[in-house]
Amino acid sequence: MNSASFSAIRRLLREWYEIHARDLPWRHTRDPYKIWLSETILQQTRVIQGLPYYHKFIRRFPDVFSLAEADEEEIKKMWEGLGYYRRADYLHKTADIIARERKGQFPSDPASLRKLPGIGPYTAAAIASFAFNYPIAVVDANVSRVLARLSGEFTPVNTPQGQKKLNRLAQELLDRNNPALFNQSLMEFGALQCVPRNPDCTVCPLRDFCFARRHALTDKLPAKEPKKPLKHRYIHYLISLRNNRLAIRKRTGKDIWRGLYEFPGKEVSAPLTPSESGELLRRTLQLRNMPVRLTRVEHTLTHRKLHLTFWTTDEYLPDEKYVPVEQISRLAFPSVLRKILAEWINIPNFEAE
Repeated sequence: MNSASFSAIRRLLREWYEIHARDLPWRHTRDPYKIWLSETILQQTRVIQGLPYYHKFIRRFPDVFSLAEADEEEIKKMWEGLGYYRRADYLHKTADIIARERKGQFPSDPASLRKLPGIGPYTAAAIASFAFNYPIAVVDANVSRVLARLSGEFTPVNTPQGQKKLNRLAQELLDRNNPALFNQSLMEFGALQCVPRNPDCTVCPLRDFCFARRHALTDKLPAKEPKKPLKHRYIHYLISLRNNRLAIRKRTGKDIWRGLYEFPGKEVSAPLTPSESGELLRRTLQLRNMPVRLTRVEHTLTHRKLHLTFWTTDEYLPDEKYVPVEQISRLAFPSVLRKILAEWINIPNFEAE
């Protein structure tokens, strides 16, 4: 593609966007706080899923100061069901820095934005572009797909080499006179028109510039390296409900679900039979009798597959924290455990996602 092609592509994208752009709330603002919040929520999250969370956060925390002053438990509870809970930690940390150290002012350049917790190259570029019209390309998965098909780039997009090439191409294609509008147009084009499977090339305004269409390679581009196999993890949980109080633990460390609540239990490195699982919990939690098996659930995360076995007992666990059931709905649990709470335990005002 040459400069004339770039100019035509910019114009066609702009015209397409004026007709097809979705009416999303963060597109009606230059407030870096709202743009940062939307981009954080939408990391690894579809717009249709993230939109209610965005509205909920904006209602409760209309500015960075209110978010910085919030209780960590409340933020985790509001984030419940979105996954990738480290994002909620980063939200609170960054809000605190912006509020305390910068008097509510976000940096306007990508390099400074990247120094804030949880803000990587993509998010920094998005905030700088959409809030401050900074001339930098914003390259997400949708943009990578469009550019790989247009240019015929076969370097896998999920490698550093592939991302480097596509970032360079995106920066060359960028409309420096209106980078925010261009970036939104290209991202939306990938989300709605140049979709991963079976894109309708017959109505695509960029079809005359597209390498993949000319060579019937839309199903081969973008190229990707195979995903690493999932790591299997085996967790055995015990549900102890005594005198209308439930035994729970708070997860700590840098593992999955950090800062969320779970049931007492034990993780092992290999599958166990039902009798082995029950005996494990009996010994680990010092029960007098074997617990009663409730159910077994499989739950897939990005790089892990969790095999969860749930048991129950009427015995008291002296080393565990018991919380009144009427308080459980205020605490944040992983979505898979919320479903167990909703299905197996009568928790007031509690619903599964």
